[in-house]
Amino acid sequence: MTLPTERDTGLSRKAALAKARQSRRPSRLGHRAGTAGEPDYVLADNAGFPGLLERTWQQAAAAPDLPAAVDTLLTLAGHVPADIQLRALPIVDECALNVLFGVSWRGDGHTAVSADNTADTADTDDDTDDAVAFFGEIGLNTSGRVVVRVPSKGPLSGEEDLVGGVLRVPWSAQDLSDYQAELARATARLRESVADCREWLAAAGQEGRQDMLANLLEAASRTAPFVLYSGDRQYTNFRDRNTLTGKTLWQGHPDCTLSSLAAVPLELWSDNDVLMVVCLTLLVRSAGYARIEEANGTQLTIDHVAHLLERTRVAYNNVPGGQQVPPATTTRVAELDELAQAIARRRQEISGRVQLYREIHGPLMHKIERIAGEAADDARRLEARLCEYVRDRLPVSGDTLDELGTSLEATPGWLAEPRGEFGTGLEALVYETVCAATTAFEVDFAMSRGMRSLTALIEALRAEEWAKIAGWDIPHFFCCVVPAPQARRHFDDSSAHLADITWSIAARMQYNSWHFLVGNLPQVPEIAARDYFVPPTIPDIAYYSDQHHRGHVAAKVRFSIRSPQAVQVLDRTFDGFADLRLLRCEGVPFDEQDLLAAHRTSGFIAKATTLAAGLVADGSDIEITKFDPQWYWETIAE
Repeated sequence: MTLPTERDTGLSRKAALAKARQSRRPSRLGHRAGTAGEPDYVLADNAGFPGLLERTWQQAAAAPDLPAAVDTLLTLAGHVPADIQLRALPIVDECALNVLFGVSWRGDGHTAVSADNTADTADTDDDTDDAVAFFGEIGLNTSGRVVVRVPSKGPLSGEEDLVGGVLRVPWSAQDLSDYQAELARATARLRESVADCREWLAAAGQEGRQDMLANLLEAASRTAPFVLYSGDRQYTNFRDRNTLTGKTLWQGHPDCTLSSLAAVPLELWSDNDVLMVVCLTLLVRSAGYARIEEANGTQLTIDHVAHLLERTRVAYNNVPGGQQVPPATTTRVAELDELAQAIARRRQEISGRVQLYREIHGPLMHKIERIAGEAADDARRLEARLCEYVRDRLPVSGDTLDELGTSLEATPGWLAEPRGEFGTGLEALVYETVCAATTAFEVDFAMSRGMRSLTALIEALRAEEWAKIAGWDIPHFFCCVVPAPQARRHFDDSSAHLADITWSIAARMQYNSWHFLVGNLPQVPEIAARDYFVPPTIPDIAYYSDQHHRGHVAAKVRFSIRSPQAVQVLDRTFDGFADLRLLRCEGVPFDEQDLLAAHRTSGFIAKATTLAAGLVADGSDIEITKFDPQWYWETIAE
């Protein structure tokens, strides 16, 4: 098969190589790649997360009192729930904030301190109140965590990479006494928890522990970025401070904690490592690898895992019918293990009857699983607007997406035939449905992705050419991105800049298709050796995603919906094969009703793709040829 992005046929090898060396950016088509004197679009040094942290610190430092400043820091100036930050605290900081400010994720906080305590950000020689027994500090570090100076610590500036200065926190003698008692209880609870974890790991035996480590290594390799804590230690597969297998550390790397533990006797494992292995194992057993991201940004403690599992158990049990899951009577690991596995069974049981989805809080990459309610008037209005648009442009009929799908199923043949400017009806359906979504949902961008050649995929599947499929590269996939005309206001009011951004979004989504596809194939050596993530199966809503990912920062991906869908190709289900994504650069965040309507829309695209795959299996040839850089320049800039 020729390179799917080559719209010109019959190119000589020399001409094809020359074209491959050209820039793919729409505004630089025809120019050799890498010859620009400087970047076309420069991001500020503090773009994204660093800028949010700077603004958060400035707001906290200007707060009228310490309680208001603490609330600003815990919520990153209203961008994340405080609960996430509270569960990120090591026990000494957790106890301090509970005693001083009455804030706790456990819901048993003391009475908050008086607003008379005010922030003092300067070193001062002013007289202090005789009631002040100790001056502590509170700050924000560059990973986004709230950090606290307690009596056992030195100044934060010597121990932390701080975003700004510190806020001085006065402790009374009573505060110190309360803190001492609180810390003693928390330390004893943690000590008992670690001992229980060690006992459970010992009972699993050497082989059982090896299986856990191997499973967690695979999870770290096949899961989106996460950052977790155990005490002051960070466990992450994300960016420059990796301590687990991921994009930087391969499986077996000596810097990977999981790999390093494989040959070390359990007695020599640190308490932090013991908690990490046990907590991650419980999370994975409750819902697969994706559950790890629901602990993102928090401490790996048995109390936190028990809290997460209980919250999930209650949510699942609220779904009528089926086998109810009883609560764990203690937080001992053996009981939590039984609870995790019961939750996994319950999840499988209810998944066909309710719509699961996740909320994503972008600044801390934290995810929360939710169960959607029924579609209401808002979702129905969105669907009606979208159906009206699609009906006017495609040979389908019906007032709902289900009816459009039924109409399509009755006469699918046109999906393999040319339609207007498009080479196939499938290509036209994807484009028109994405256009409809841009209009109906009032978004800055809508998009859908997939595979360029269903013909090539089916040929390879029939021949079981797994290595060939694993060797396909990003150009073998497509993404149709349609911006709203007014989206150019976010990009210097320039159509050329908008075309470049739209293409860069499409290129990233093509990468996602490439990254997910082989996760659906048999784990032969060629597949196992290739980089991929476990394909997504449920939709999500993201808030403030314009933080960490440089592409998200450049494209201003603030609020988004992702709705992945499975597609049937021959007798194989490909999870995450198609999707619909909606993006707003500013304005109103998406809500659950938006997500329900979007998920039904992506289901319509997935049904069309499944039907098209059936046509190809019967002898048709379907290939997507548009949605390349030239197309984006022609349709947006020109």
